[in-house]
Amino acid sequence: MTEPAAPRHAAVLRYLEHVTVARRLAPRSVAMISDGLLRLEARAAQEGVPLAAVQPHHVRGWLARLHQGGLAPRSVAIILSAWRGFYRWWGREGGITVNPADGVKAPKAPRPLPKALSVDHAVALAQHRTPARPGAANPLRDAALAARDHAMIELLYGCGLRVGELVGLDAQASEGAAGWLDLQDATAHVTGKGRKRRTVPMGDAALQAVREWLAHRGSTVPARDAALFLNRQGLRLSDSQVRTRLREVALRAGLPTSVHPHMLRHSFASHLLQSSGDLRAVQELLGHAHISTTQVYTKLDFQHLAQVYDAAHPRAKRKG
Repeated sequence: MTEPAAPRHAAVLRYLEHVTVARRLAPRSVAMISDGLLRLEARAAQEGVPLAAVQPHHVRGWLARLHQGGLAPRSVAIILSAWRGFYRWWGREGGITVNPADGVKAPKAPRPLPKALSVDHAVALAQHRTPARPGAANPLRDAALAARDHAMIELLYGCGLRVGELVGLDAQASEGAAGWLDLQDATAHVTGKGRKRRTVPMGDAALQAVREWLAHRGSTVPARDAALFLNRQGLRLSDSQVRTRLREVALRAGLPTSVHPHMLRHSFASHLLQSSGDLRAVQELLGHAHISTTQVYTKLDFQHLAQVYDAAHPRAKRKG
C-alpha cells in the first residue's frame, strides 16, 4: 500500500541534500531514503506528531503497521534504516536530543533454506572427469588440472569444507599452515570461521583423488607456493577460481543447476543427516559453534521427505 503524500519537512529536505551532495550516495540509495522518510512524514502527520517529538513507541507502531500491511521484512528494514540515519544526522545538527529509531528492530526475514544437490547429482558431479580439450597444446597438463578439480570436489562434498578452508590447505603440515591433509590418518585439518581449528575425516574417494592430484603437483603443474591446490602458474588457487572451475565442471557433468562450493557443503550436511539423523555429529563436522545453525538442515531434510511423500504416496495427490 502506497503512503499518502506528505509535505516535506525542512530538516528532511536538508538531510536528502546531505546524503546526495556531502555523502554522494547513489541515486537509487537516495531514492530509497526519500521514500522511507516520506512514509515517516505521512505517519507522523496522520497522528499529529511533530517529527522532532517522535518517540520509540511511535517508530515501533508505524513499522508494525507497515509490516502488517504487506511490506516485506527487508523493505521494513530499509525504511527503519532511513529513519535511523535521518534522526542521527538531525541529532548532530542539534534538532533533537534522542534518536527514536535507536534500539528498534525490524521484523525478522524468514531464513531461506540452503540449496543442496540431490544425492544422484552430487555423486554424478564427484565422479565426472573433464576430458582433455581436443587439440590441446598440453594434454598432460589438462589431465593434471582435471585431477586437481576432481580432488577439490571430493573434499568439498566428502568433507563439507568451506571454499576458504579448501584454498587454505597446504601440501605439507607446518606451524604456519592454515590447514593440511593427513593422508595416513585420513583426516583434513582446517581453520574455519573465528580461527577455529577442526579435524574432519576423509573418505576413500577423497583420499584417492588427492593422491592422484599430488602425483601431478610439482611436476606436470609447477609448485611455486606451499598451497595444496595450485593454478596453472603454480600459485595458490583463489576462492573465485574454485567457483569458476566448479561451475564449469558441473556444466560439463550435465547438472541442471548452477553449482557453487557452498552448495556442496550443504549437500554434505543434508545427505549425512538423511542417512544418520545425528545432528550433533553433523554440527561437529561442519564446525558450527551453535546447534541452531545446523538445525536448518533438519528443515531441508523434512523438505526432501515431503517431496518423496508427495511424489509416491497414493493419498498425497490432490485433485485440482
